[in-house]
This record gives sequence, C-alpha cells and structure tokens, in this order.
Amino acid sequence: MSLSEEQRTDYRAQLSCSFPELEEVFGDYMEEALALLSETGVRDYLDGASLICMIGRGFEPVLVYLEEMPQVAARLDESTLSLVSQTVWRMSRTPNGKAILPFLQTLAEAARRLGSVEQFSHYIEIVMDMMERTTGSIHGFHTTIPSPGLPEMLAHMPYLLNQLSLEGLKQWVDYGVRNYKSHPERQQDYFSLQSADSRAVLQRERHGTLFADHERKLSLYLRALWGQTDHFVPYSEGFDELRKPQPYFNALGIRIPDVYDDRNGVSGLDRYRALLAHVAAHKRWSASIFADNYSPFQRIAIEMFEDCRVETLAMREYPGLRRLWLALHPFPGEDDCDPDKESCIRHRLAMFSYAILNPDHPYKNPDLLEFVERFHAALADGPASLEEIASIAISFIARTRQASDLQANVRFENTEVDYRDDNRHLWKFIEEGDEEEMFEAEQQSKKIEQELEGLPPRHYPEWDYQTKTYRPDWVSLYESLHPPGDAAFIDKLLKRHEALAKRLKRVLDLLKPQQYVRTRYQEEGSELDLDVAIRSLIDFKSGANPDPRINMSHRHDGRDIAVTLLLDLSESLSQTVPGGEQTILELSQEAVALLAWAIDNLGDEFAIAGFSSNTRHEVRYQHIKGFTEPWSDEVKARLAAMEAGWSTRMGAAMRHAGHYLAARRADKKLLLILTDGEPSDIDVDDDRLLIEDAHRAMRELDSEGIYTYCINLDPRADDYVGDIFGQQYMVIDHIDRLPEKLPELFLSLTK
Repeated sequence: MSLSEEQRTDYRAQLSCSFPELEEVFGDYMEEALALLSETGVRDYLDGASLICMIGRGFEPVLVYLEEMPQVAARLDESTLSLVSQTVWRMSRTPNGKAILPFLQTLAEAARRLGSVEQFSHYIEIVMDMMERTTGSIHGFHTTIPSPGLPEMLAHMPYLLNQLSLEGLKQWVDYGVRNYKSHPERQQDYFSLQSADSRAVLQRERHGTLFADHERKLSLYLRALWGQTDHFVPYSEGFDELRKPQPYFNALGIRIPDVYDDRNGVSGLDRYRALLAHVAAHKRWSASIFADNYSPFQRIAIEMFEDCRVETLAMREYPGLRRLWLALHPFPGEDDCDPDKESCIRHRLAMFSYAILNPDHPYKNPDLLEFVERFHAALADGPASLEEIASIAISFIARTRQASDLQANVRFENTEVDYRDDNRHLWKFIEEGDEEEMFEAEQQSKKIEQELEGLPPRHYPEWDYQTKTYRPDWVSLYESLHPPGDAAFIDKLLKRHEALAKRLKRVLDLLKPQQYVRTRYQEEGSELDLDVAIRSLIDFKSGANPDPRINMSHRHDGRDIAVTLLLDLSESLSQTVPGGEQTILELSQEAVALLAWAIDNLGDEFAIAGFSSNTRHEVRYQHIKGFTEPWSDEVKARLAAMEAGWSTRMGAAMRHAGHYLAARRADKKLLLILTDGEPSDIDVDDDRLLIEDAHRAMRELDSEGIYTYCINLDPRADDYVGDIFGQQYMVIDHIDRLPEKLPELFLSLTK
C-alpha cells in the first residue's frame, strides 16, 4: 500500500531511532510492513527496531531488522518480531556484540528452511545456548571474553541449515562446545568448518541421500550395467566452496559426493546413478592426449565434446539415460549471454551439449546446428575417437570465437553440468618432466592401481588424544595380496642361517605337542573304539539298546595359538644397517623367514602382513600369508618381493590385523609388530597424535583378548615405545641380531 506523508510521520514517531540514513529507506520498509503485518504486528515491528537501535551497534543491525523481519513474520508468525528483538537485546548485554549483525543476517534463511515458529524458536535457543556456554567468565560472575566460535558459526549458518536438520545442528554444536570450550583457536576452527572432526561430525548429521547408505546398491549398479568394480572415495561438497570440487576418478577409485539432495524431480539416488553412468562411459570409451598442444579454450571445448561423445555412446546401449541426464543438464537460453558484457564461451559449449542430449532443442544458431550435425555424422559409423572429436571441437572454437571470449567476466549461469566429472583423466602433460621421468611416473601409477585392485577401502576411526574422542571413519585402508617375487631368495636366506635353524629345531622339538589325547564315547569320530563297539554289539544281541557312541577322536594335548606378524614397510626400512652392507628390510626378511619356518614347525596357525601409509586416505595393508595357507613357495615369493615405501600409520593397521585375528578360534591370540620407528605420516603435524592412537588401538585389541607385542629396531625407541605398548615390547639395538632374536622372542612368548 502507498504510504501518505501523515502516516509516514506517525509511524516514524513510533520508531525511536535517530540515524540520518534511516530517513531514506523508512518509507519503503513501512510499505512492505503494512502489506504483510497486522496493526499489532506493525507496532511490535517498530518497537523491535527501536530496541535494536538502542543497543549502540550502529545503523546496520537496524537496517537488517527492518529489511528482513516483515518477511520472516509473514512466513512464520508475528511473535517472531519481539522474539528476535529481545534476543538481540540479550546478546547486546554480553561481550558478543559483534555477533549481532551475523545473527540477524541468518534469520531469513532460517525462516525459509525451518518453516514454523516452533522450529525458529528452537534455532534461536541453539544459538543462545552456544553463546552462553562458550563466552568466557571470571569466577562465573562477569563475562569478559566473547565467544570465539559464535561469529564463525553464524557466518556459516546458511550452509549448515541447508545440510543439517535442526536436531543435527544441535548435535554438531554440542560436540564443538563440549570439546573446545576451553580452546579458543580450536573452537574457531571447528565452528568455521576448518577442523577435521567438525567435518566428520557434520557428515554424520547431514540430511539428503547419503552415499554411505547406498554404497552397496551403487556398486551393484556399476557392476551390473557396466561391468566395472571401482572403489568409491566420497568427499564433501560443502567445505571448499571457492574451488567447488567435482567428481573425478583415478587409480584410487571414483571420487564421489558424500550426499546428494533431490533436484528437478530427480532423486538423490538417481543423481548418483547419473554420475556413475557418465564416469563409466568415460572409463569404457575415453583415452588421453597431451594437453600441451592445446590452448585453454580448446581444452575446455574438447572436454565438453568428449563428454557428449561418451554419453551418446552410452545412450545407444541404455536409452533411458537420456531422460535422466536431460533432467539434470542445465538449459541455457540462446540469448541469455550478452557478448558485449561477458565471455560467452562456456555458454556456447553448454548449448551444444544440451543440443546433443535433446534432439528437440529450440536453438536456431546456424554454426551450432552445423556442428551438432557434424558431431552426429562422426559417430554414425562407430564410436569415433577422442582425436576425431578433438578436431571437431577445435573447429567449433575457431568458428564461433568472439573478441569478448577473453573477458574476465565469464558467464557461468546454466553452464555447469554437475553430474559430470572434471575430465582430468583426458590429459597428459609433457612439462611434468623428460620421457624417462614420465615413464617412471606411469609405471608407478600402474603399480599403485594394481596394488589397490581388490577389496573396497575399509574405514577406521582414529583417536584424538586432545579431545578424548574418536574421529569417525577417519582412515581409509586398502588391502591387497602382495605381488610375488623369487621364492629361491628366501631359501638362500634360510640356508645362510642353517646353524641357527638347527639350534631352533632342538627348542621346537621340546615345545611341539608330543602326545595325542584320546576322546572316547563319540557318535562321530576318526576311529572306531573297539571296547565300546564290542560292548554295544553284545547289548544288541541280548536285546538291549546298544550304546551308539562307538567312535573316538584324538587331539593334540598342548598349544592352541593364532599369530599375526605385522611388518612395518615404511621408507626407513630401505636404510643400510650401521656398520653393515644389508638394509633393514633385508634383515627383516631373514628374520621373518626364520620365524615363519619355526611357527610352521610348531604347527601354530599364523598370518603375515605388511603395512605402510600415504596420508590417512591411503593406508596399504598387504597380505603375505593367510592363516589357512601353508608355508610354501607362494608365500616365500611374496615375502621376497617386499619393498619399503611411504609412512607408518600404525593404529589403523593394528585395528585391521586385529579384525582378522579376532575371528580365529584359538585359546591365545598374539599380534607381533615389527617396526623400526615411531608412528608417523606426512599429513600429521602433532608427533603425539599417532602415538596415542596406536596406544588406543592396543587397548582395543587387549579388550578383545588379543595380546600385542612390539619388536622395535629404533635405538631411540625408549622415548616413545613404552607410551604405546607399556611393558609389551623389546628394543633390539643391534639390528644384525634380528634373525636370531625374533624367533627366540616368539618361542618365549608362546611356550
């Protein structure tokens, strides 16, 4: 409604606020308020603005209140007007005055997302509770230090409300307050979504279609339709809004968003299927070419044309994909981009992509239509190739190029196809190094891919000793069967220690179970018990019921032990032993070979595995011998092929070894860890973090009945190994004695 001068003067008199900037905007805000609010609501609106004006935080909080609150009150209830103004007044009575403006700026989004005055009130309770619990105090009487995390949380509140339910938000806030109340810097990191556990807890509380809930279903989809068994490596889309991460795939698997909301009538699960179908098409039909020969514009065009090519081929096999992809593809209008004001190169390519997907597109541009026809003609007789498509893409760029393409202001609206990957797999770069270095890098990449081609990653928590909490699903552990080498190498090592083996053999003969214990009266057994059988036959002939337990069985009277030998295969094992010619790795191979020979002679079941790590995202666990495998040339070949590399994230490897050991049926379960240094990794700055995590892992195994013992080859191990294993360790100062000490230690632990 239009506001008369008399009305304006009357309402202005009700607003106790003297900022000169107010005079220019007051009339507009009052017109909106009168259109949306009742008479009582208008009075509360002006009273609230007057109260906020009195807090002494300048004009901007008043402006935001006047601008946002009519819409909030109309959407929810007019009681929110006084609720908000009273909340701002309460905040102004604390040291948190700087948080008032960010708080007011969250209200419109909160009202839209929450939808009811009850939910809105709960939201304000969460904010105020967090503020009161994290504001500093002296002896509990007078607050003097503002909440470090409150402004950070409010700045990220629109994103949080889009990711979490109100209950999820409360749980996320409670975690941060509980763990970082006394740590201002860590509190800021948590509430600004910078810390790792902040992201982990947020992921745990998120809404939408969670990847974790549908991983198996998506894996079966990929296998059934495309015959592919890639690992999925989830990531979060919300923590790097500047760079906007996209899906991609490499040797470690397919990087995939951890949550998808429904969009354009397409469910979150179908959005995952659209992404995986596109990636699978690339993996089947795309190759790679050198990027150095192309300009940035040409590369963008080649990527878009290649996306269209593989999707066209995929739709020939599965026509239903057209409907799915078309629903998620942006629809750029032909006249949406103004070349006089912005660069339209992305816009033109997006139109081309849409025209390929939708044969009924409305575009009239003759160049566009010509290249759509050329594209289909290239694929008419077969799948074409990346090189052929690249040629057409370069011609398209040359034909449609405009001077404005070089402008910094690039049009992105309706050009981003977010179900597609970032196409990094299409490019090779000469400038990475000379041909020899490129060959080595390619071989290393193939080797990693072969090693990780097996089971999907297993996720383990990691203990944060500072917050006394676990970081959920923090470590990704990939397990595989160690590739084989030359088994004769291990036989040579054993021959070198022939004298030691003879001494061990005498000890083994004493420890080996020598007697069988007979178990009689068995209905099923390995041997007939003649005494019982004759007695049963007499009973049968006499007309009495015979005893059916006429068999007997035998078992060893002695050892019932399961052992896992876990080997640290980090890079430090490649160092030469001081004063010798052998590396630590070679001595470890000798020692492990002797120990395996000894355990095999005793008849105990045992397994051997090695581990190394390259950040928490890639902990490698390689099986060298399984519990049910015999000590054979195949196992010796794997042992001979051991190599040192990367770092030592011990806790995750211990947990995984314990996972297999706990499943064994044995009276005694022993985990022997052979390492030459303290736990460490390149993504960890705090030296104590992985030490404390390994100690926590040992306590977890102990609670499961698994006895853990460490053999450490580091002369400085006394500084840390006791913090991990307590008294359950041995430090071998003279590494060259390892082949002798390791079997002796095992025998002493298990006799």
